Amino acid sequence: MTDQPAPGLQELRAARRKGLGLLVWAFVFSVFVNLLMLTGPLYMLQVYDRVLTSRSVETLVALSILVTMLYALMGVLDYARGRVMARVGARFQTALDGRLFSATLRRSMNPHERAACTAVLRDLDALQNIFVSPVLMAIMDMPWTPIFIAAIFIFHPVLGWVSVVGGAIIIVLALLNQIVTTNRVRTAQIATQRAHAFAEQAHEASEVALSQGMRDSLQRRYKRLRNLALQQNVTANDWTGLFTSATKAFRLFLQSAILGLGAYLVLQGDMTAGSMIAGSILLGRALAPIEQAMGNWPVVQRARAGWRTLERFLAVVPHEPERTDLPRPEARLAVKGLTIVPPGTKKPTVRNVTFTLEPGQALGVIGKSGSGKSTLARALAGYWPIAAGEARLGGATLDQYGPTLGLHIGYLPQTVSLFAGTVAENIRRMSLEPDSQAVVAAAKKANAHEMIMQLENGYDTFLEGNENQLSGGQKQRIALARAIHGDPTLLILDEPNSMLDADGSQALNETVREFKAQDRAVIVMTHRPAAIAECDLLMVMDQGALVAFGPRDEVLSTVLASNPKSARRPQVVRPQKVSM
Repeated sequence: MTDQPAPGLQELRAARRKGLGLLVWAFVFSVFVNLLMLTGPLYMLQVYDRVLTSRSVETLVALSILVTMLYALMGVLDYARGRVMARVGARFQTALDGRLFSATLRRSMNPHERAACTAVLRDLDALQNIFVSPVLMAIMDMPWTPIFIAAIFIFHPVLGWVSVVGGAIIIVLALLNQIVTTNRVRTAQIATQRAHAFAEQAHEASEVALSQGMRDSLQRRYKRLRNLALQQNVTANDWTGLFTSATKAFRLFLQSAILGLGAYLVLQGDMTAGSMIAGSILLGRALAPIEQAMGNWPVVQRARAGWRTLERFLAVVPHEPERTDLPRPEARLAVKGLTIVPPGTKKPTVRNVTFTLEPGQALGVIGKSGSGKSTLARALAGYWPIAAGEARLGGATLDQYGPTLGLHIGYLPQTVSLFAGTVAENIRRMSLEPDSQAVVAAAKKANAHEMIMQLENGYDTFLEGNENQLSGGQKQRIALARAIHGDPTLLILDEPNSMLDADGSQALNETVREFKAQDRAVIVMTHRPAAIAECDLLMVMDQGALVAFGPRDEVLSTVLASNPKSARRPQVVRPQKVSM
């Protein structure tokens, strides 16, 4: 029984096979290109041994015309080979683009993995770049090196053996280059990625950095990381440059040595002048692929490191299993023994939560900061996995819906994120299929239509992601419209009025009221009493546990009746199913 390759390796090989047919054509082109490389040596051989001795202008013109045509053909074939290799890289990247983007989105739910997810996409670029770089075509030309050296033996065995020894020395230099520079290049790449990740973090937090006088401190830290990366990159480049320069110098010396030795053999009458010139040209052609590969070796090392990284990443984030499409669920949410462990941690922040929410009801979730409200919202929205227990929407567990869960649950996170696109595109969740009526309807349900119409271009106002001219309240209203778009069954709002003024809070309550009237369900996580005005049920959380649940006024009376000493352990109202 043979060992099966790891899943990540299987995916990479499958993506590589997408361009296998084109690689065959590239190899065929390489055969003819290298055969046409013999044009120069044969031309010199004929000029020195036939034209100069016969002093025939007609022969020289005929040979020159033939050589011109052969070089033109070689140029066309070489260009075609380059275009074919570019399409091999494009097919490889296309085969993995969607898979990696989806995998990085899923993996980025762990805050510790977000920088690595960005690096993974750069690794794919590094693999694609090797197909368009000269190094891969140089590797295709390397099998012709021994053939060209064998041709030198035809001119004279001594020239052949000198070429063999010289070629062996260049190969040794190439191996030493690989051994000495691999770890140095990898270390330099890691240091550069760390500096870039720190810069991205600083840019995302530019408001805090500039307003809190942190610019100089962050700049010094960034320069420290950049200087370390620069030092390691310079060291790696020094070693790579050393071997590249040594190889180039030795190749030029070897060509001159072959020319000088050939001249001596011509003087001894053992070979012709044409053979001397042709042998020197052939040796240069034979060693050129090795030198070219060494000059571009960092590209190979970067691609190899990217291949290993992608292999590990794809193995850790496998394909999502195929799910049967379920019908639109009823707005009944049943949660039983729910325990949630945030990705990247080992300690649960929500433990053993049980409740039921019926169609037409709104549930308010209150509690101190860090009590687990946002954690519960992320899990019920399908963003964070459930460690224990279950949550059922319309009778089916959340994971049974798969990627379509977002069509049935509208989610407004505590931190609003908008994407680069128009307001309308953000509301329709960046879908490429325009649906103006649904967009306007969602905005009206979110009471954001009038606000959007006041923008410069209304729904067609272009937003540069989160870096835009909108206020926090405007962003939150647009994000609420996005959550409502598609008429979801369940609406989850995490601190929905944190950036809203009085009018905005009133509009939010109207949205919740309309949602309930359509037999939908709403969950509101909040600190503000105004946000639970339309809530029928109320849940109190403390340190990740449910400590009170029931009708809103009843739970509020219980909480208010608790004295400060017992505020940590208020009287528990048993989880119950409350009907309207």
